[in-house]
This record gives sequence, C-alpha cells and structure tokens, in this order.
Amino acid sequence: MTTTRETAARPVDVPSIAAAPDETAWRRRHLLDLDDFTPEEVGLVLTTTAAMKEVLAREVPRVPALRGTTIVTLFYENSTRTRSSFELAGKVLGADVINVAASSSSVTKGESLIDTVRTLQAIGADVIVMRHSRSGAPYLAARHTTAAVVNAGDGLHAHPTQALLDLYTMRARLGDVRGRRIVIVGDVLHSRVARSNMWLLTALGAELVVCAPPTLLPRGLGDAPGDRLPPVRVETDLDVAIRDADVVMALRMQNERMQGGFVPGVREYSRRYQVNEERLARARPGAIVMHPGPMNEGVEISHEVAHGLRSQVEEQVANGVAVRMAVLWLTTRVAGGSAA
Repeated sequence: MTTTRETAARPVDVPSIAAAPDETAWRRRHLLDLDDFTPEEVGLVLTTTAAMKEVLAREVPRVPALRGTTIVTLFYENSTRTRSSFELAGKVLGADVINVAASSSSVTKGESLIDTVRTLQAIGADVIVMRHSRSGAPYLAARHTTAAVVNAGDGLHAHPTQALLDLYTMRARLGDVRGRRIVIVGDVLHSRVARSNMWLLTALGAELVVCAPPTLLPRGLGDAPGDRLPPVRVETDLDVAIRDADVVMALRMQNERMQGGFVPGVREYSRRYQVNEERLARARPGAIVMHPGPMNEGVEISHEVAHGLRSQVEEQVANGVAVRMAVLWLTTRVAGGSAA
C-alpha cells in the first residue's frame, strides 16, 4: 500500500498546481462536510479543480498523479452520477479504483460498517469514498480507519462534493458569488445537497433564499429553533423567491414524498413550485438554472428549462469529475491532520 507521504513526494503531471494557493491551507485527512470550511480551503479546491479541468481537456486525459494509490468506492445506496464521477476521477489520476456495493458484499451477511472499513483498510485502501443512508456514517468510518474517508452523501446530512461542484459551476458563469442571489427550491427537508450548499454559499457571502412548501422545510431555517443550520432567507412563494435571482437550483421531488403526505400531489406541487420559463422571466437577465440530478422533468423543472440555454445541468456533471479529482488529490497528500 502506498503511504500518503510517499504519494506527496511523487512527481506528478498536473498543470497549474504550482500556481495554486499554499497547499498547507489543506490539512484535512477526510472530507466529511463543509460546515467548518475556511475560504482558503474552498479557494484551494477551486484552483485545484481548474488544474484538473486542464487535464480532462487533453486528448488523452490521464496523469500518474495517484499511481500506486488504491481508492475504494463503498456505496450503501444506488448512484450513477456520483459513483461514476469518483471512479473516473480516480482513474484519470492513475489510481487503482475498486467498486464495492453493499448489496453484493458481506454487509448482507451482517457485517458492521466498522468491520467493513477495517477490512478495506487491511486489503490496502488508501481512500474510501462512501455513500450511506444513515446521517453521520462517514464520521463513524473515519474514526476506525487510517484511510482517508470522502463523504459521497450521508442520509439527510451532507453531500460536500456536490456543493463544491455547484459552486465551481456558478463561479465559471457568474464569477464571485458574494452578493449573488441564489434560490434553492424544492424538497429542502430531505436534501443533503441543500444543506451542504447552505453552509458553503453563506460562508462565501451569497444571498441564499430557500423556497419550499412549509412541510418540506427543515426546522432551524430563518429564526426558528431546531437543527443547526446557517441563516438563510425562507420563502414559501416561488414567484417571490425567484425575483432578481442570479441562480435558481431545483431539487428533485421524490415520489415517496408525494405519497407520504408532504404535499397534496404532483399537479399541485408543479403548479406552485416548478421552475419554468414563465417564472424564470422574474429572475435577472443571464440567470442560470441548476439541478443536482436526477431530474423529474415536468415536476420540479420543465423540459424547456432543463434543456434550455440557461441550464447548467450537463456542465455540473462534467465539473463533478474535476472537483472530485481535486478532492482525491488533496486528501491523499495529507500525511496527518484533523479528522474533519
């Protein structure tokens, strides 16, 4: 197994890394959440992402930066975008990537999460990219392994790399997000993407507006007591929330929420909260539309908007590979550091 110190000493072929901010700004052994990220850490991820975009633009997008490093993707939930994005990111950087699905592993025989991560460490995993249905599971894994743990989504809690790729996409089109009006609309209550974006975007000075039916808003938004969440503006009327917006991010409305009594039904939800051309007319000229995917076209977003000129959905997917390359690169260069 290649140690992190050996990885850091190995010459690499990644352009623009020398021009990145001081890499001592990154001291994290794991990437679990964004709630305590500093602007310097965010800047380092974005600058490193730009370097990785250069690699991906090559005729043969491969570099030996993580040669000898073993990355394991451990997914307890189904995923297409995130899992394939991490897999491609690792392979572009020259790492060995092993995919482990909980449904086909010893988990089905009753093996605990702690036993699983210890087993993966024993067989040589340097990085464990993990998705789990339980909030906090990556934190538990990080306490019981010397491998770096990257949170690829845990329960309703966090999805840090999605928020980072969302930020990179916004900055590529709009520049600095400070002072920009960003609207997140949809099932905020059950969205780990929304929570990670709240922490990241408010920390960078964006004006964040969260819009949903009252039944799909978590406690702790605005001035209400409840979960620990950053201060954001809360609206239940999308026509009001979207006014003068620079970014509109629609969240997927899951079928089980429709059936669980959170909203009256698909038609009523779409009538009040669908992002469509008529509503986008209230946003600022040049406003962009985003969606973490997968999309329910015709429910939370219209077909015309999803595939229109303002849509950045495909760009988000493409940027996801570069962001995850940056995260893998940075975490593997830390020989020690915090467990955060």
